[in-house]
Amino acid sequence: MDLPRDLLNGPAAGATGSTPAPPGAESRVVPVLLPLPFPGPLDYLVPAGMAVAPGDVVLAPLNRREVVGVVWDARGEGPKLAAHRLKPLIARLETPPLRAPLRRFLAWMAAYVLAPPGEVMALALRVQPPPAPPAMGWAAPVPAPEPEGVREGRVLAALAGAPPMASAALARAARVGAEVIRAMAAVGKLRPAPLPAPPPPFPSPDPDHPGPRLSAAQDAAAAALRAAVAREKFAVSLLDGVTGSGKTEVYLEAVAAALRAGRQALVLLPEIALSAQWLERFAARFGTPPAVWHSDLPPRTRRLTWREVAAGRARVVVGARSALFLPFPALGLIVVDEEHETAFKQEDGVVYHARDMAVVRARFEQAPAVLVSATPSLETLANVEAGRYARLSLPQRHGGAVLPRVAAIDLRAAPPERGRFLAPPLVAAIAATLARGEQAMLFLNRRGYAPLTLCRACGHRISCPNCTAWLVEHRARRVLACHHCGHTVPIPDTCPACGAAHSLTAVGPGVERITEEAAALFPTARRLVMASDTIAGPDAAAAAGRAIAERAVDLIIGTQIVAKGWHFPHLTLVGVVDADLGLAGGDLRAAERTVQLLHQVAGRAGRAAAPGEVLLQTYSPEHPVMASLVAGDLDGFVAREAEARRPGFWPPYGRLVAVIVSAADAAAADAVAGALGRAAPSLPGVVVLGPAPAPLSVLRGRHRRRLLLRARREVAVQAVVRDWLAAVAVPGGVRVAVDVDPVSFL
Repeated sequence: MDLPRDLLNGPAAGATGSTPAPPGAESRVVPVLLPLPFPGPLDYLVPAGMAVAPGDVVLAPLNRREVVGVVWDARGEGPKLAAHRLKPLIARLETPPLRAPLRRFLAWMAAYVLAPPGEVMALALRVQPPPAPPAMGWAAPVPAPEPEGVREGRVLAALAGAPPMASAALARAARVGAEVIRAMAAVGKLRPAPLPAPPPPFPSPDPDHPGPRLSAAQDAAAAALRAAVAREKFAVSLLDGVTGSGKTEVYLEAVAAALRAGRQALVLLPEIALSAQWLERFAARFGTPPAVWHSDLPPRTRRLTWREVAAGRARVVVGARSALFLPFPALGLIVVDEEHETAFKQEDGVVYHARDMAVVRARFEQAPAVLVSATPSLETLANVEAGRYARLSLPQRHGGAVLPRVAAIDLRAAPPERGRFLAPPLVAAIAATLARGEQAMLFLNRRGYAPLTLCRACGHRISCPNCTAWLVEHRARRVLACHHCGHTVPIPDTCPACGAAHSLTAVGPGVERITEEAAALFPTARRLVMASDTIAGPDAAAAAGRAIAERAVDLIIGTQIVAKGWHFPHLTLVGVVDADLGLAGGDLRAAERTVQLLHQVAGRAGRAAAPGEVLLQTYSPEHPVMASLVAGDLDGFVAREAEARRPGFWPPYGRLVAVIVSAADAAAADAVAGALGRAAPSLPGVVVLGPAPAPLSVLRGRHRRRLLLRARREVAVQAVVRDWLAAVAVPGGVRVAVDVDPVSFL
């Protein structure tokens, strides 16, 4: 990593990336963790005159490179070199160090997820540029000089009793050209002076700013969370409650308690698009918005936010999962909103679950963690059942609103018209809702126009050349796209297999096709599509939310982006186009995830005075998921799901570790997967399933094979997997990825 030299604090005289220290030199050895896939830190010499401590960010030589690393707490386990063979550090960088609780958290996380510690540390490492010198402007000398002419008089009058001004601002205030400012400065009629410090980028939220009035149930839950914050000890609370019960307002009171105690708070959201209305609620409660952290921030904003967090001046941060690695010096509370969401699982690079790692970081920071959901995960409920987590419940909607009525539309008895996907009962319900001047929503968790393009002449299905997946038609963009690798092609005029013209047909609906059908059925309705294709970020999400709240929209058509976090007071009908969509396949959590998603989207209806209604289009109204949703019996569903998993030691009553072998060559992937299968551990309470082709057996051009280790909960799976993988040689070109506690089985 190339760095400007003004980042460096006193490069050691004569230190280079290739010259070791001479024998007998006075220096000490320190471990330095580099952001590379090494098994641990490397040893370096600290040159005379350089002071470093654990957590300091340093520049270290590595072969012919200079690499930024962090002075670590413990030396690596590998063979130790004699001191005279070690290379000296080049410099200590002027950037905030990684504090001990953060380092301990990163080390623990690396051991848990079986990732190289340097790659985990890289999630938290940021090199900050040095502070800029104070900006300079102009002030009048004392005593003020005599002006020569009207223009100089206006300049001096503008500065009289005013703080120093920059050249451009002074010229505007005096209504003169820039040449007048330059001429006066040249002859000493203006003196240089530091400009006033700019206002802080993140004003401190006011915990005593008037907030909304809480109900008795909300106030009791808020009191319990405030008490947890006041204890300044690690504890985990589940805050659950029906949709619309005001959970956000409750945990914001815990944020207020952390602020009063002089601590910082972190709120994690599964999707940053959810932050639009959340930010409005936060500003209403505290009088100012919080700092925001996500991958779409411009680099300058990311650097500024990181620095303000490290300095303790950004008191509250709301962000995506990567915000978990920010360098809070006084973290007093972590909140994980929508804790059940699978979006908290990072699937690429270092694989981890942000909800679980948030709990771990809270433990190292000695701070309370609050997990929030209307549909808690079975893992969280199992921790409540075991007494590890406290539980606070809000059983009623806030402000007198009632839960919506949920009904199933049996598509076998009431099918849509030929070529359409909305059943007559749903069409009639939408028409009645719009006639009353209320809003309706159609939900389908599938982007694009159609998930499959089929040739009627030969039956060919157009698939991705890089993945075992069909190409999805996006008719508005006139392309077929793979949602896994991003491959796109224009929609062909003829079949790629048989050459037949005009033979390609779209099979199945996506939100674009449902929008087309809605336009034909309700031509005067004002429609809005909310999907990741159309909502390009937080600003677009905020604009869409305002349009709906201001009743500029009659009919919303959306994917899972509309399922959670939104409050639309005039929305009274939700129609789920394909309630069976998430139940296909053999995914362990398919039923649980479907219940959570459909319950959340149903919760958008009837959140104010007008009652709500939810209609589920399904071919299986007798399915336990549909029956539970219609009856409003989520507790019964959770109990039955738990009992089904318990005998086989499936999570949360057992442990899973997925091992994914991938290679550009199928035979190479098969060879390593087969070797892992033959070397699988044979231990009490441990079972290894596979190897087998992954459901996505080719992804981004790589052939994939999966093995799944299942163990009883008391088994230390990390040690088992570490020994297992060490017994198999992996040739170049083959990757072996490990996913501890997998949530996806693709």
